[in-house]
Amino acid sequence: MKRKLISVLLAATMVATALTGCGNSSNGNSGKNDAPASTNQEDKADGEGTDAEEPAEGEDAAGGEDAASGDGTTLKWAIWDKDATPYWDALKTAYEEANPGVTIEMTDLGSTDYTTVLATELSGGGSDFDIVTIKDMPGYATLVSKNTLEPLDTYISDAGIDLSKYGGVDSQISVDGKLYELPFRNDFWVVFYNKDIFDAKNVEYPTNDMTFEQYDELAKKVTDTTFGSQVYGTYYHTWRSAVQLFGVLDGKNSILDGKYDFFKPYYDMVLAQEDAQVCRNYADLSAEGLHYSAAFSGGDVAMMNMGSWFISTLMSSIKSGEYDASLCGNWGMVKYPHADGVEPGSTLGTITGLAVTSVSDQKDAAFDFVEWVSGEEGAKVMAETGNFPALMNDEVSGIIAGLEGFPTDAESKEALNVSNLYLEAPYAENVSEINDILDTYHKSIMNREMTVDEGIAAMNDEVGKVLGK
Repeated sequence: MKRKLISVLLAATMVATALTGCGNSSNGNSGKNDAPASTNQEDKADGEGTDAEEPAEGEDAAGGEDAASGDGTTLKWAIWDKDATPYWDALKTAYEEANPGVTIEMTDLGSTDYTTVLATELSGGGSDFDIVTIKDMPGYATLVSKNTLEPLDTYISDAGIDLSKYGGVDSQISVDGKLYELPFRNDFWVVFYNKDIFDAKNVEYPTNDMTFEQYDELAKKVTDTTFGSQVYGTYYHTWRSAVQLFGVLDGKNSILDGKYDFFKPYYDMVLAQEDAQVCRNYADLSAEGLHYSAAFSGGDVAMMNMGSWFISTLMSSIKSGEYDASLCGNWGMVKYPHADGVEPGSTLGTITGLAVTSVSDQKDAAFDFVEWVSGEEGAKVMAETGNFPALMNDEVSGIIAGLEGFPTDAESKEALNVSNLYLEAPYAENVSEINDILDTYHKSIMNREMTVDEGIAAMNDEVGKVLGK
């Protein structure tokens, strides 16, 4: 399809991405202000929809012209932070050009209370939204439970959409076997590293096939504890996801399990690294409120596990001079480390999705937009604006790798290819409660208020109560 994008969108995005936040969090993930809103999977959250009626031949569900013709169709779309997120306009512009006669009308509900405002509007019966953006998993659970979203399975089947292209995400957002959203944005975790630090130590760079044992040893090799010239081999932000979620990369475990003994080896590793000054101390980070971007851009951190949302911030800040290029300009990235026997490229992800409302009288046309945005054409638009689409292929990866400031080495480009994507928080009605509990005891463990075994036992007990186990 033809696409028409304003040439300045890319430059604008590189600046705006750093300003786009994902709201406050109750799980210790506050501060992800470079991350997409969907990254904040653990925000507090406050069903089934009805199938669309079969439209008459030549008409959409509203009784108007068929969605394919697009004559006189206006679709109303709920979003947040319109001015700070250029891909909203980019998607609108590209879709309207590919579908003459269709107008996408966006309504900015703001970021801070987006889910609450949206749920209130949709539940009140007076909403005229056709399409809504799903900000996070608790918000998704809320909207589904209130019967405000349309099941998409029939539409997906009729359109012949191959869900496997989303890396298994569909099974993690399925509600009683039904899908109520399709993802269009995905941010996944990688390891950023400072090449100059490795060069100075004459140590080989991290690789895309690195076990946790190899990662730990590499971090120790580049660590320098000399006062005044200290270098940290690695860095973990204060979010629980930076430590706990190493344990779900084997595809066997989930934060919804209710038994969290699989966290233990990763807590043991990180706390041992703290003791050896391989990484900064959690308590100090919490007290200082150090942002991860300041930690990496300071030039004394060799490796940092962080989401792909940091890529555009890093590139734009180096280009603008906000970050000192002599300290962090020579950077690269590789895939997440993995446990023995686990496929390289397994990583954590957070998605942003689109859904059709159950009150829309233009469901066919609305789904056409959802399908387009979450498909290959929408993916190209997302990539060209410096963001990561949920659908990744060679062409899309090439667009991102070709952005100005992206590392030119083959390993960094290969790091864009994900083999297995596990959501930080899969769908569950009680996901907010579970996250709150896991966060509470994460803080207790990392502050040395509880031993690892005590903290995990408390998690097992408290989450078990929520799950009725």
